[in-house]
Amino acid sequence: MNDAPKDWFEAELQDTLDEDYEIELEDAVLSAEIRRIYRDNHPEQMDRKLYFQELLRLQSELIKLQDWVSHYKEKIVVIFEGRDSAGKGGAIKRITQRLNPRVARVVALPAPSDREKTQWYFQRYVPHLPAGGEIVLFDRSWYNRAGVERVMGFANEDEVEQFFQDVPEFERMLVRSGIRLVKYWFSVTDEEQQMRFLMRIHDPLKQWKLSPMDLQSRVRWESYTKAKEEMFERTNIPEAPWYIVPGNDKKRARLNCMSHLLGLMPYTEVPHEEIELPNRVFNPDYERDVLPRDLYVPQKY
Repeated sequence: MNDAPKDWFEAELQDTLDEDYEIELEDAVLSAEIRRIYRDNHPEQMDRKLYFQELLRLQSELIKLQDWVSHYKEKIVVIFEGRDSAGKGGAIKRITQRLNPRVARVVALPAPSDREKTQWYFQRYVPHLPAGGEIVLFDRSWYNRAGVERVMGFANEDEVEQFFQDVPEFERMLVRSGIRLVKYWFSVTDEEQQMRFLMRIHDPLKQWKLSPMDLQSRVRWESYTKAKEEMFERTNIPEAPWYIVPGNDKKRARLNCMSHLLGLMPYTEVPHEEIELPNRVFNPDYERDVLPRDLYVPQKY
C-alpha cells in the first residue's frame, strides 16, 4: 500500500495543530520571572491536550453553524464587550479561525471621525450589520457610549441617558428584522487585569495593545464598574440579554463562549453534494514557460 497519502494527511494535520500552537504561544518572549508570577496565579490551568481537542471539536461545530447560516440566509450579530485585556480578541480569533471570512467577519471600529460625531449615534454601526447568510462579530460595539465614552468624558450625561433610552428599541428593531443578536461581557478581576497589563508591558509582541486609554482604565476601575452595572440594568432586555463570560482563565473562557454561542443557535447539518475532484486536462502541445528567477521570493528558510 502506498503510504504517501497517509503521510500527506498527517503533515496537514500537524500543520493545523502548529497553527493553533502559534496562536497559543502568547508568553514566548516573556521573562522567566513574569512567566513564574503568571503560573503562580493560575495553578489550575486546563490540560493543553484537552483544550486543543475541545477547541477543534467546537470549531468543527462552528463550521456547521456557518453552513447553516449560508444555506438558510440567517443573520447573526455577536457583540463582545468587557474591560481591556478581558480576552475578547482571543475568543473572537478562535471563533473565526476556521470560518469563511466571506461569511463571518469581525468589525472593530476606530474612534468616530468628526463627521461621525455629528451623525445619529448608531449610524456608523448600521452599515456593518449582516445581510442574509452572514455572521458579524463586533469587537466592541455601540456600547462604547455606556462604557469608555461615559467614563472618559467623551459623552455627557444627556447623551448617555439618550443612549439608554434608545438602545433597547434599536436592538428590538434588529431582532424584529430577523437578526439573531447575542451580547457577551467578558469579566476579569482587578488583579487579573493588572497581571495582563504587566505582561503586555513586558511583551514586545503585545505592547501595541496598550493605549493611553487602556492605562486610564486601570485608574478608573471603579468608575467602569459602576458604568457596567448600570449598563446591565438598563440594557438587559428579553430580546437581547447579556451573557457574562468569566474570563480569568483564558482557555476555559474561549471554550465556554464558543459552546454557549453554539447552544443558542438552532443550527442543523446542511446536506452537501458529494465533491469529486475532476481530472486535470493535459494538452500535449502545452509547454510551461520558465519564469525569471527575480520573480520568486528568496528561499531564506
